[in-house]
Amino acid sequence: MSNSADSPQPGSSAAHRGGFRPVRVLTVAVFALAGLLFFTSFQTAKGTNIRTDTSLLKLSDLIQERSRKNKELDDSNAVLRDDVEALAGRDNGSTKADDDRLTALEKSAGARKLTGEAITVTLNDAPPNATAKLPGYPEPQPDYLVIHQQDLQAVVNALWQGGAKGIKVMDQRLISTSAVRCVGNTLILQGRVYSPPYKIQAVGDPDRLQQALADSPAIQNYMVYVNVYGLGWKVTEDGTVTLPGYTGTLDLHYAQPVR
Repeated sequence: MSNSADSPQPGSSAAHRGGFRPVRVLTVAVFALAGLLFFTSFQTAKGTNIRTDTSLLKLSDLIQERSRKNKELDDSNAVLRDDVEALAGRDNGSTKADDDRLTALEKSAGARKLTGEAITVTLNDAPPNATAKLPGYPEPQPDYLVIHQQDLQAVVNALWQGGAKGIKVMDQRLISTSAVRCVGNTLILQGRVYSPPYKIQAVGDPDRLQQALADSPAIQNYMVYVNVYGLGWKVTEDGTVTLPGYTGTLDLHYAQPVR
């Protein structure tokens, strides 16, 4: 028995309505959705690049932004501390001897400005295309061409050994609880992030300070990389300078056992 009466043929109007109408509807819907997306993107951007939204920033950008905010907070903290000290000093019952003793302690702790003769040591990464300059040395590994934590610590330790009265790393004064730490070749100091070249300034006897640098075994090893691979090293005498006082928090943070 033939089914031609019940089943529409490919050329019939029934086949046309049943097979192609959903496709047309779907096509129209897709174009409508695309138009909506373009319109929404235009309204959101308002002539700006929405790909640079904060949520899409690189981690390094976020770290730099946090470092900048930490500096602003340090500066604000220093201003407030000066205000508190000024108010407390009006009539706090202390004698002149007490005030002098407190000033001396603050100076020793690095919380006061320090003026004196100084030298600056500058360390920098080697050129990225550096090769061994002297015979008998291997071609450099990437690790040979960057400043490491131990290099900065060697300079700071040598300067203290040479009788430095105060040390500033980049734009921050060091105190007894300061920790010079690096992640890769990036310096993290007291909540702020720095990239090379690194500058370390010390107030003290310039001759003693430079002799202490020359006598340090760790720096002597560093100088091999300076001479062979081109790591940066520069020592300058600055004359009389004034180091800033430490302006960060003085609270100690330490681990506690779980009870």
